[in-house]
This record gives sequence, C-alpha cells and structure tokens, in this order.
Amino acid sequence: MSFRVWGRQSSINVQKVMWTLDEIGLAYEHIDAGGQFGGLDTREFRAMNPHGRIPVIDDDGTVVWESNAIVRYLCAEHSKALWPASPRARAEADGWMDWTATRLQSNVMDFFWGWYRTPGKRRDAARNATLLAAANADWRTLDAHLATRPYVGGDHLTFGDIPAGTLLYRWFEMEIDRLAAPHVEAWYARLQGRPAFRRHVMRPFSELKGRLAF
Repeated sequence: MSFRVWGRQSSINVQKVMWTLDEIGLAYEHIDAGGQFGGLDTREFRAMNPHGRIPVIDDDGTVVWESNAIVRYLCAEHSKALWPASPRARAEADGWMDWTATRLQSNVMDFFWGWYRTPGKRRDAARNATLLAAANADWRTLDAHLATRPYVGGDHLTFGDIPAGTLLYRWFEMEIDRLAAPHVEAWYARLQGRPAFRRHVMRPFSELKGRLAF
C-alpha cells in the first residue's frame, strides 16, 4: 500500500492535509510541488488534478484534490475519531467546514495577501481595513460557537476543526488589531498541545512578507 501527497508545506491548504495525515498516523511520501517547486503543469500532474493546484493525494490509486475534500476523505476512510459515526454529529462539523471555506478563509487569507504579502507601497489600505474587520467578525462568530464546546464539532477534535484551525497560527502571529475572542484563543491553546498541529501548522512564514511571488 502506498500514499503520496503533493504540495509545498508553506501552503495553508497543504498544511490542512499534512496535519490530518499526522493526526491519523498514516505513513506517506511527501512530494514538493507548486510555488518555487513547480511541477503543476506537467502532463502527469494535470492527469491527477486538471486544475493544476495543490494539494493532491494518491491513496493507493485513489486520487483526491481540493484540500477540504481531501480532509473529508482521509477522515472518512481512515479515522473513526475524526469522522463522527452519526450523520447528525457530522453535520455540525460539516457546516463549519463549509463556512470556513466560503467565509472565514476567504477573509483571512485575502487580508494576509493584501496586507502581509503585498509590499507596503502597493497595499490597498481601505480594502485591507474592510477585510480585517470582516475577519475579526468571523472569528467572533466562531468564538460564540466555541463558548459552549471545546472543539468545533463538539467535545473532541474532528474534521471540522482542521480548516479553521489551520488559519490560527498566521492570524495570531501577524501584528494586527484583533478583536477579543477568548474562546477561539482557548481552542488555539488546545490545538497547540497537539504535536501534528505544531509540526505542520506552526511553521514560520516571515519569508512571505512583502512577497507576492512564491
């Protein structure tokens, strides 16, 4: 049996997958791809993902692309702990996962690109202020949810924690005005106690500052 994952480890979306793999305890081969590593436009890569994006996995012949789809697949196929047996329990984690994809990650990462990765003279201050306010509001929404539970999906880590959790390190490491979100901070502290989270998510990213190109 073989398992391979393609992607650069500085990518938020690749970090989701690597974190999940190590939480599950799956053995895998990691192949650098994308950004400075290139390789996304080869015939072989496009045969796996026609969109030419990372991450991509090959689980003994089953190829999956798109980070959230990969996380769902990994948890459903390989982890009873991260994939609740009850559809009712999964629905809550699923909802927050999709909300992160369509709302939280968009605002956080658009701000990250517009403020952190864009050189100072090229920044759009008004747009960045709007994105920062939207991201702060999103974290406050999640904070209210976490006021009644230790993890996004309930009383233990599930696939629902992975997408939003992967954004935490960059959010808290940037020198920005963050609104108070004590329950998010407590959740972040719990995640920092997990070796897989520290290994794959808490990665220095200072080399990206003011750098639009990979």
